[in-house]
Formats: sequence, structure tokens, C-alpha cells
Amino acid sequence: MTPPHATPLVLTARALLLDMDGTLVNSDAVVERIWRQWADRHGLDGDEVMKVVHGRQGHASMALLLPGRPVEQNHADNARMLAAETADTDGVVAIKGAPEFMAALRDLPHALVTSADVALSGARMAAAGLPMPAVRITAESVGASKPDPEGFLKGAAELGVAPGDCVVFEDSGAGIAAGRAAGMRVIGVGPRAGFHHPDAVVRDLREVRVEPLTDGTLRLHIG
Repeated sequence: MTPPHATPLVLTARALLLDMDGTLVNSDAVVERIWRQWADRHGLDGDEVMKVVHGRQGHASMALLLPGRPVEQNHADNARMLAAETADTDGVVAIKGAPEFMAALRDLPHALVTSADVALSGARMAAAGLPMPAVRITAESVGASKPDPEGFLKGAAELGVAPGDCVVFEDSGAGIAAGRAAGMRVIGVGPRAGFHHPDAVVRDLREVRVEPLTDGTLRLHIG
């Protein structure tokens, strides 16, 4: 396991790709409420369900947890879950350091790449008091959920930056695997991240400083 507080590291990049839940926004309280209720309805162990759901689209989690259930049923169930999560913002707050981090990125190349849909991502970013990036890749934007790299590759393409010049910020195993599969370097954020071997781990975004250089690249001071 990567240590929870890595040795200070300096990276350069041309764009940053940011996960939302667990990376910019702490929505664990809502996710726990909604998914544990779902687990109870389906006779599943809530603790085991919570090990699967972080970072994935809901229907992808359902496919893993209820193998053999029709895809159409998973998508319908997922739509109900998204509506419930969008309506419930109680306890949704910014990750420590996220407001300052997003302010530093305001005029720099970055994108949100989230498994949430447009409505849910908008509700959670607003509840956390964070600005929405101009480029946003959501569940509607892709055909495959993380750990598939499609979302990160699409984010890089919309920013006009090669995948290898992007750095991903992620907290979940599925998201870290997606960033790696996209050929990008990955900074893990928070206590879950270190178990999935990103390139570096920070406790929160207070441990990241972004320095824009005159040639258009970004220097990241990590740790």
C-alpha cells in the first residue's frame, strides 16, 4: 500500500482531470444512506456493497452486485437512485483544500470527470460551494463507467491535451484504474486511495499546489 502521506513530489502537466465524489466533494454521508437502503432492499450486506460502489456509475455497481439481473432493470434502478441522491445534499461538503484548489485552477486547463450525471454533479458541486469547470464529463458523456478510461480520455480530448500530459486526481479504486488505463499519472486523494497504488497520495487537497509556468505547463507540488 502507498503510504497515506507520500514524500513531496513535483510533476508537470498540461491539464488536470478531476473526479468529484471523494476528491473535490465529500458526499460519503449521502452515498452511505442511499446505497445501504438499496442493499437492505436486495438482501445484500451493506458493508460489502460500500466496497463496490465508490467511483462507478450506479448501474455498473449493480451489475457486479447482482450478476445476471437484466441490464434494463439496472438502468431503471440507477435512474431512481440518481434522483434520490440529487435530492439529498444533507452532509455534502467540500473536501478540505478544494475551494482554494479550484480557485487556483480557474484560468488553467482542467475538467471534471465524474460517474455522476449532470443533475447530480451540479447539485453536489453547488452544495459544496465549488465552481463547475467549463469542461465536464458526466455519466451521459460516456458509454462505459470507470474503471474504463473513456471518461478521462474524453476529458483530455475536449481540452486538446494528450493523455500523457494529463494528471488525474481520484479517490477510488475504479477511478485510479481508469486514469492508469488512460495512460495518465494519478494522484490519489484521501484514505481510500492509497490501497490502489496511484503515483502519489495526499490526505486532502491542502497538500497540492499548482504553479502555472510561462510555457503553458503546470507544475504540481504534491505533499
